[in-house]
Amino acid sequence: ERVDQLDLAPMSETNPDEYRTAYTVSIDASPRFGVTTGISAHDRATTIRVAVDPATVPTDLRHGGHVFPLRSREGGVLQRVGHTEAATDLARLAGLYPAGVICEILSEDGSAARRPRLEQFADEHQLTFITVAQVVAHRLKNERLVHRVAEARLPTAFGTWRIIGYRNDVDRHEHVALVYGDVQGAESVLVRMHSKCLTGDVFHSLRCDCGWQLDTAMRMISEEGRGVIVYLDQEGRGIGLLNKLKAYELQDTGIDTVEANERLGFKPDLRNYGIGAQILLDIGLQSIRPITNNPRKMVGLEGYGLRVDERVPIVQPAQDENAGYMKTKRDKLGHLLAS
Repeated sequence: ERVDQLDLAPMSETNPDEYRTAYTVSIDASPRFGVTTGISAHDRATTIRVAVDPATVPTDLRHGGHVFPLRSREGGVLQRVGHTEAATDLARLAGLYPAGVICEILSEDGSAARRPRLEQFADEHQLTFITVAQVVAHRLKNERLVHRVAEARLPTAFGTWRIIGYRNDVDRHEHVALVYGDVQGAESVLVRMHSKCLTGDVFHSLRCDCGWQLDTAMRMISEEGRGVIVYLDQEGRGIGLLNKLKAYELQDTGIDTVEANERLGFKPDLRNYGIGAQILLDIGLQSIRPITNNPRKMVGLEGYGLRVDERVPIVQPAQDENAGYMKTKRDKLGHLLAS
């Protein structure tokens, strides 16, 4: 919200970074605050102070500067496990204005310092050392972004499951978990994190493989004897149903699914799996075997206190109708699919 108030546009309209670091345009404070070129440590410190001042307005900042703002995800590290969110969460938890300054510490050879060197650096300078995972653990212990609303028995073609309804307290989206068998405290539980796809899951569209993946995951879990499917309200990789249909219109002109999303002004994939991780933790899972071909799901789950023991691939030969879609998933979205 504050980023929007300061009129800080994204640095790039598309962001292929798997960690989704949300850079905005770079800034310097206006010369009336004493900033000259903007590059000195003094000028940058002044720019930072001006940027985090609640009284600052857009005209107090110049774009194309020497400080690089980052947009923190609403919900903090429970929505995205990142240094950006950890910084704003720490400030908020301390009762301060939710903004922070982050930087990369370099080793003597110029590479990014890793944990052993960072721990040494903290000792040398008498600094407190914590990790993003510890911020996540603290918040998971003390707060939740998602809460159970209802639970019922659900007989299906793949056996009888429990269906549990959840609501996200931040965006009010509703999600469900399908639980098969006794998973409480179980190790290496089969899990499918599935984003809602009305056209594929309900109408059996051949434009995608979503419905087939859902059925296959339910069958795999049923045969295993226990497991969980988290069904997330993230239609169209997060752009919503009607925008997905608009993307279909564009794809009918010959462009692929990624290009269509970008043409509509969206990133190729807006999904996040932090809420799904909270649902799994609420159900009582600690170690999982995700059924997925998408390595980004692994990144999205491992940071939330879940141990990923193994990735279980879900293999479907491409059909004529979705061969191009499957190729795009492999080549542009990084899915681990055969050529």
